[in-house]
Amino acid sequence: MVVAPHHLAAHAGVRVLEDGGNAIEAMIAAASTIAVAYPHMNSIGGDNFWLVHEPGNDPIGIDACGGAAKAADIAFYRNRGFDTIPSRGPLAALTVAGAVSGWQEALRISTESWGGRLPLQRLLEDAIFLARDGVSVTRTLAENLRLKNSETKIAPGFSATFCPDGKFPAEGDRFRQSRMAHTLENLGRHGLDSFYRGDLAAAVAADLEIAGSPLRLSDLERHVALRVNPLSVRVAGHRVYNLPPPTQGLASLMLLGIFDRLGVCEAESFDYIHGIVESSKRAFLVRDNYVTDPDYMLKDPAVFLDPRVLDEMASGIDRSSALPWPAEVSNGDTVWLGAIDSGGRAVSFIQSIYWEFGSGMVLDQTGITWQNRGISFSLDENHHNSLKPRRRPFHTIQPALAHLSDGRVMAYGTMGGEGQPQTQAMLFTRQVLYGQSVQQAVTAPRWLLGRTWGAESTTLKIENRFDAEVVNQLRQAGHNVEIVDEFDEIMGHAGALVHHPSGLIEGASDPRSDGQAVGF
Repeated sequence: MVVAPHHLAAHAGVRVLEDGGNAIEAMIAAASTIAVAYPHMNSIGGDNFWLVHEPGNDPIGIDACGGAAKAADIAFYRNRGFDTIPSRGPLAALTVAGAVSGWQEALRISTESWGGRLPLQRLLEDAIFLARDGVSVTRTLAENLRLKNSETKIAPGFSATFCPDGKFPAEGDRFRQSRMAHTLENLGRHGLDSFYRGDLAAAVAADLEIAGSPLRLSDLERHVALRVNPLSVRVAGHRVYNLPPPTQGLASLMLLGIFDRLGVCEAESFDYIHGIVESSKRAFLVRDNYVTDPDYMLKDPAVFLDPRVLDEMASGIDRSSALPWPAEVSNGDTVWLGAIDSGGRAVSFIQSIYWEFGSGMVLDQTGITWQNRGISFSLDENHHNSLKPRRRPFHTIQPALAHLSDGRVMAYGTMGGEGQPQTQAMLFTRQVLYGQSVQQAVTAPRWLLGRTWGAESTTLKIENRFDAEVVNQLRQAGHNVEIVDEFDEIMGHAGALVHHPSGLIEGASDPRSDGQAVGF
């Protein structure tokens, strides 16, 4: 089974499984396809992170986050008159795109340990066809093109790519990406490493330099994806895994660990929502003060997952009153996908260009939209996430995976910036702690403290399907509640897969997305 926030990506992954491929091979097919079908959410010009599970073993993490250019330092921007890094255009494209290297490292695990044998050209087949033949423009793509045009139209290549006739495509229009098709064909013929070393890399670097980005070929050539040991925490007898820094995976695990200590008995209640929101605040305070490139971390992230630390944080939560908020937060744009094969091997995967359309810059020769993840760096040299050459940026994105005490394995996640740890907590607790079905846990009304993609306010946004009395109790407790639509896209596009020891696979896709859970 494969779940993705766009149905074409889910079907691309399942076609690979039907051809005898494994979960990693299916994920590469799905990941490349969704880069074509959801170009405002992700691109091969972004980053990705993986949690890879094989029965009987601890999960493997893959960190495919690109570092800042060698030429990118505080002086580079200060000397150009900037107090902050520009959010769009060539100067926002200051970090290497690690996504393709993540596919490459995962494929290495597939061939060396999982017996993967499908050719790369086969894995990219759907993405190449859809890029050339075209995909139907989704409502969310059409809306974001209209809403973000004032920001993105200044970026080189954006208007020519996304508004080729001088007008925004409408929902249902066919959108073709011939240059992306050619780029994916090149990767299929010459291998994924050619994105960083070789003729394709040279073309990418040349376009970046001509446009005015600080990135150079040498920055691409030194990049490799990393295999990392995931962080984990025990929650109600289950083991939950997530990625270490520079992602906010630590915050996701802390949130669950703190909430577990509150002893909340019922989902959808005031105690449930208040408990997760207040646990989120404690976890975010740690994240915002410490999480950065692990080479620059002042504390071992595992320290914050010590049971005594979680006990102390939980004991500081007022069960009837909200901690004043907000703190500094950021938005983002992302896709989460999951796959489980017949051998029970599972992948939890997330891919992002940060903001919608990333930097907005589309490279001339390759049709690649480049991320703006590097704008999360600070130009204050005393900030814990200050810009330094080759430093890796802070990431909101992080995939989740859990080994449940009864032998089930759950892969789950979502897009949505600040909302990712909160939605992950809702999915896990509703399904595992409170017995809701997987689809019920994904479909159930959600809330979000802080900003996410497309939203600037830092209120406690809550879908209007919650009981009015619960909402009233939240307001009385001091939460700054903002009511939003019943299935509001600002809540992100979540998904989950659960593998049972019997071989049964359950899957759920988010009705807020264009996705599907597909199995055979």
